[in-house]
Amino acid sequence: MCGIVGLFIKNPELEKDLGKLLSDMLIEMTERGPDSAGVAVYHDPVEAGATKLTVLAPSGDYAWGDLHKGLMQVFDIDAVVTNRRDQAVIKVVADPTLVQNWLQEQHPELRINGVGEVIEIFKDIGLPAEFIENFDLESYSGTHALGHTRMATESAVTTEHSHPFSTGKDLCLVHNGSLSNHNRLRDFLRTQGIKFETDNDSEVAAGYLTWRMHEGDSLDEAIKHAIEDLDGFYTFAIGSKDGFAVVTDPIGAKPAVMAETDDWAAMASEFRSIAQLPGVENARIWEPKPTEIYSWYRE
Repeated sequence: MCGIVGLFIKNPELEKDLGKLLSDMLIEMTERGPDSAGVAVYHDPVEAGATKLTVLAPSGDYAWGDLHKGLMQVFDIDAVVTNRRDQAVIKVVADPTLVQNWLQEQHPELRINGVGEVIEIFKDIGLPAEFIENFDLESYSGTHALGHTRMATESAVTTEHSHPFSTGKDLCLVHNGSLSNHNRLRDFLRTQGIKFETDNDSEVAAGYLTWRMHEGDSLDEAIKHAIEDLDGFYTFAIGSKDGFAVVTDPIGAKPAVMAETDDWAAMASEFRSIAQLPGVENARIWEPKPTEIYSWYRE
């Protein structure tokens, strides 16, 4: 089942309200996904040459101070580690691949939720309202964000299996539906250097888009190839550094609603999430056509 939401802020004056607006949308998806919740927020870009990573620890009492000392010794005396519960945002002046390799070698107990220049990904088991409070989501400002509430049907109810999934720089995906050929695609993508943290089919979709973009595709071009190569039924909301996109399968089997005003563009599994947004009474509202790509980007 699951519920997905996406919000792209067009009016800079609303950027300060991104977290509050996204929280209101996510709460409305509780009945579609009571097992876990997660968000990808695009905000607070790092300086040129720096990297931002979000990592997941085995427990909330993880020794973040030791991790911080190691980063400062190896990479950057100005490295920053800001933790919330069992997850943390790392900012360090270094190549992202070098930092990821170091983390995997020196701290294999950590899982990397996301990496890039602007993305931060948090997720946890439990109800959306609890997640919002635990990670203080309402306080976040930013340009755009995606959210997901999960009703687990394909894999375990764990934080690791929760959405969003990210396998590329500033790229993430949330998914409502199921893929039928994800095992075969996972095997192929591994031969192309794509790494996976879980057996979740949605992570394969994210990995596929990363691979296509490594091959030179734009995000929209990668999505077009995905429509050809991914079998199943789905609604995807996909975030990138500059914007986000939405697409449904050729049948349009999973529900989705789109809306747009001069101030924002949004999508959700049900209209009641979009109904929370300011100025919705003036919005253009529609259901996405199967395989048509809807996308919004910053210039």
